[in-house]
Amino acid sequence: MYKILGSDQKEYGPVSAEVLQQWIAEHRVVPETLIMAEGGTEWKPLSSFPEFSQASAPPTPPTPGLSMSEPEAAPRPYAPQWGPGAPGMVVPAKTSGLAITSLVLGILGLFTCGITGLFGLITGIIATSKIGKSQGRLTGKGMAIAGMCIGGVTLIMLPFWAGLTLPALAKAKTKAQRINCLSNLKMLGLGLRMYANDNSGKYPLANNWCDAIRNDVSSDKPFKCAAASQGQRCTYAYNAKLSGKREADVDPSTVMLFEIEGGWNISGGPELMLPKARHGGYNVSLADGSVMQVTPSQLSRLRWDP
Repeated sequence: MYKILGSDQKEYGPVSAEVLQQWIAEHRVVPETLIMAEGGTEWKPLSSFPEFSQASAPPTPPTPGLSMSEPEAAPRPYAPQWGPGAPGMVVPAKTSGLAITSLVLGILGLFTCGITGLFGLITGIIATSKIGKSQGRLTGKGMAIAGMCIGGVTLIMLPFWAGLTLPALAKAKTKAQRINCLSNLKMLGLGLRMYANDNSGKYPLANNWCDAIRNDVSSDKPFKCAAASQGQRCTYAYNAKLSGKREADVDPSTVMLFEIEGGWNISGGPELMLPKARHGGYNVSLADGSVMQVTPSQLSRLRWDP
């Protein structure tokens, strides 16, 4: 293996003897190019190395008397030049773009729960392979290895991140469903009061309360809790003791609506309440339009009689 000192005074390589022979044939290096064998300490002209002396020797000038029509009479003149793109110019090694990408993706994996770490690992493997086959034309193997290592670490930590984020997501979903359920009860309670305003101050009858307020509610969505069974049309019940009652005669703290397993136009009392709370507590709406969540120990304090 050999190192090369370019015209820009930068070191290139190491490259093999075969590659150097090819560069000699392509006039990318010249006899005066300084090279140093692996393990050496002194820069020497290419022509001083026996293994390259014949290949790097300048072409023999044409023999006098030969006709220019003969092949030997027109050898390629030796005229080494220096400068970008010119013969004798050693092409600088380039840093592999895939190696850089691997490192960036690996680092980003620390902030994306390992998602980009997988791509960092893959691109690092590809970059390492291409750098190894480039014969010194590509560098950046260290970056590629770093990207592979970081990407691998983020993948190993993926179950740990999942253990942290999944419970938090589940908790957020439960909270969102509880808030949505309370919002449903608020809208349905408003629908019942709007019905009373349009019907001489009287609440709808218990046997058709859903049908009675359907036009007063924006859509069918408020009739169903997102945490309830998907096969039910309505997951709330109406306090049967409010059936046909005048709004003015009902105590504001009386339960108006509460959660049940499901049905349509269902009405009744505490006997219909859920055996197990959906949201950590039982959501109800009161005759004054307010909504609240009560614990199992607070159920006995609810007012059911108008």
